[in-house]
Amino acid sequence: MAFSKLSLASALAGLLALSGCQTMDMQMGSQSAKTVATGSAAGGATSGESSQLERCDSPLGTVSLIENVNAGWYTILTGEYRLPPTANLLRLLVQQSNCFVVVERGAAGMNAMTRERALMQSGEMRGGSNFGRGQMVASDYGLSPEIVFSNSDAGGLGGALGGLVGGGRGRAIANLGANLQTKEASALLTLIDNRSGVQVAASEGSASKTDFAGFAGLSGISAGGNIGGYTRTPQGKVIAAAFMDAFNQMVRSLRNYKAQTVRGQGLGGGGRLGVDGGAAPSQTYVPSEKAPARRRK
Repeated sequence: MAFSKLSLASALAGLLALSGCQTMDMQMGSQSAKTVATGSAAGGATSGESSQLERCDSPLGTVSLIENVNAGWYTILTGEYRLPPTANLLRLLVQQSNCFVVVERGAAGMNAMTRERALMQSGEMRGGSNFGRGQMVASDYGLSPEIVFSNSDAGGLGGALGGLVGGGRGRAIANLGANLQTKEASALLTLIDNRSGVQVAASEGSASKTDFAGFAGLSGISAGGNIGGYTRTPQGKVIAAAFMDAFNQMVRSLRNYKAQTVRGQGLGGGGRLGVDGGAAPSQTYVPSEKAPARRRK
C-alpha cells in the first residue's frame, strides 16, 4: 500500500516535533550519547565501566601511551572527524581494566610537571611541597594505537534493490537504502617493553554499525530537510568500540603470556639466521687463515 502525501507529511511533522521536544529536555548521562568507553576510574576503583571490558586481577606493570601525531590516520581522526586523541580514550579503558597503571608522558602533562619543578627550584613554593628529584614513576611499557581504516557506506544495497523493483516503489527503496549508513573501523594496538625495545604484544580490533540517516525522498516527496543528525551514530563510537575490541584481544593473550627466547646467544646476540655464507652466531665459529692478497694487475 502506497503512502499518501498527507499521511507522510503528518508523520514527518510529528517526528520533527518530538525531536524538538527532546532537544529541549537535557539528559545528563544519556545512554545514547555514550561510547563503550564509559564510566570512571580512580586508582583501582571503577564505576559505570562497560561490562564488555576485560579486567585483570592485578596490574602487569606501568604503561604510557605513544601516539604518532604525524601519522595519516591521526590527521584524519582529528581533522576530518574532529575527534580527540585516542590516548584520552585508551587511558580510561586501560585504568578501568586494572591491567596496567597509566603514567603520563604526553606533551601537556610533561610540561605541567616540568613547570611545577621549575617553581619548586625558584623557591616560590611552600615548604613541604616535595617536588624534588626521584619521584617520577618509570613507564615499563609503551602502548601504541593506530587506526587501520574507517569507512562510511551509503546504502549500496538499497540502491541495487530499488533498481530491480523499478518505478515509484523502486525509487522509494533506493532512497531508503541511500540513508542506511554502515560505519566501520579497525584498530591496532602494540605493546612495547621500554627497557629492551622488544614488542611484547600486538592485537587488532574492529567494529561496525549501521544507522538510518533520514526519511527524505519517500514516495518521491521531499521532506524539506534530512533529519539524519538526530539518528546518526558518530564515527567516534565505532572507533572507540574497535579499540576496546583490540584491547580485549590483547588482555586475553597477555593472560597466557610467555616470553620469546632465542637459543644460543639470546636476544640481540645476532640471531640464528646466518648471512654472507657465515655460520649462525649460535654456532661455534672458528676464523680461517687469512687469504693471500691478490696481486694488482
